[in-house]
Amino acid sequence: MESTVAQRLEAIHNLQLIDSKLDAILKVRGALPEEVQDLEDEIAGYETRLQKFNSEIESFEDNIKALKESIKDSEKLIKKYQEQQMNVRNNREYDAITKELELQDLEIQVAKKKIAEAGLKIDQKKHDLNELNEIMKDRQKDLDQKKDELSTIVAESESEEAKLNTEREKAVKKIEERLLKSYDKIRNNAKNGLAVVMVKRGACGGCFNTVPPQRQADIREKKKLIVCEHCGRILAGVEDEIEEEPTPKKKRTARS
Repeated sequence: MESTVAQRLEAIHNLQLIDSKLDAILKVRGALPEEVQDLEDEIAGYETRLQKFNSEIESFEDNIKALKESIKDSEKLIKKYQEQQMNVRNNREYDAITKELELQDLEIQVAKKKIAEAGLKIDQKKHDLNELNEIMKDRQKDLDQKKDELSTIVAESESEEAKLNTEREKAVKKIEERLLKSYDKIRNNAKNGLAVVMVKRGACGGCFNTVPPQRQADIREKKKLIVCEHCGRILAGVEDEIEEEPTPKKKRTARS
């Protein structure tokens, strides 16, 4: 059975009331959820940098190890060439061995220089590593504190939020898909999350622009869905003003 316009308006207005209550709960949490997420992302970035530093240190250490092996090989060759030099038969052989000795000595000097450079780089990386670890500790403390704050706030409203979400699921089922899509679109574009409002004191409850009397009359009849011509919000009804009777002024007694 197709619902009437009045029923559709009541259903969509009810959904708006539920969503507004959920918005109020999220507002209390403020920027905490985003701050927690930002800190988690920041720490994850630091952890990636730490892994990179450790990998670079390991690479330098492997390089130093290889260079030290290279020095041992050169020292063995020097010893071998020195022994051969004792048994040369002519100057040409002596000069050739001498060149090999000089070459191996140069290889050792270059290797030692590279070892020293790698050692300095390792020291710098370890320094950066320690600094980064300290930053991470501070950020982790901030994260733990923010998480505790958020957990406390969430715990206070957890049952109410769960109840409202259950109510929302039921409310959504009563609204046709096309109208629900329009509602979501308006709501997402509205700063205050209001997609359905009442006309209050002759004005739209969302943008506060005046709603003409004839349009108010059409809204009261609830024969068709009417949106605010200024902000596009759905106008669910008109709240009649209750006029308060003026308090009678006390008569001043004339002094004799």
